[in-house]
Amino acid sequence: MTADIISISGATLHDQVARRLRQMLVEGQIPPGAKLNERELSEVLQVSRTPLREAIKMLAAEGLVELVPNRGAVAVTLREEDVAHSFELMAALEGFSGELAALRVTEEELAEVQALHFEMLAAYTRGDLSAYYALNARIHRAINAAAKNPVLTQTYNQVNARLQALRFRSNQDGAKWKRALEEHDKMIEALKARDGAALRAVLVAHLHNKRDVVLEQLRDAAAREAGKADR
Repeated sequence: MTADIISISGATLHDQVARRLRQMLVEGQIPPGAKLNERELSEVLQVSRTPLREAIKMLAAEGLVELVPNRGAVAVTLREEDVAHSFELMAALEGFSGELAALRVTEEELAEVQALHFEMLAAYTRGDLSAYYALNARIHRAINAAAKNPVLTQTYNQVNARLQALRFRSNQDGAKWKRALEEHDKMIEALKARDGAALRAVLVAHLHNKRDVVLEQLRDAAAREAGKADR
């Protein structure tokens, strides 16, 4: 396991630890199925085990970590059917968020989304997947926030937490990353036009494409493992 050494301090220490751990899980520094080694993580994050354990509990509540008896905390591994069902629900939530956002977005919120989009384009040009994904996620959250439905946002956050790592890895193929960027261009245009139907359609298609990419990756990985077992 490798990660940048960072100094974490402040009143919400476990929140900051959770944010860094979440990034490590999303970007695959802690792969699915791996045990979260408290001693190693304490050294990497330069914190004691008390805030680390609180952070792990937070991530378990989000569905990113599973607390396994006699093993401790393990990075969650989603089965193929879990992935398909989760993306199916996420597509509906994203689409509904977009439809409402197109009706309710303020000029200030629209300007923020556009600014994030331009930053994301710059990250894409640099080939900086980590920065791209962080900005990408902020755009999706901003659209959800613009829908101004707190119950929708709560459900969205719960489902999205489980899919972050998979959404991140879905852009590691150059052609698929380019397609995702083009879909984001269409999102911005639909939001600017306040066209709820168009924004819903592009968001649903975007999530369905993500699902298909992720399922293909999972099947390829399973086939490689099966090939190793047959040798």
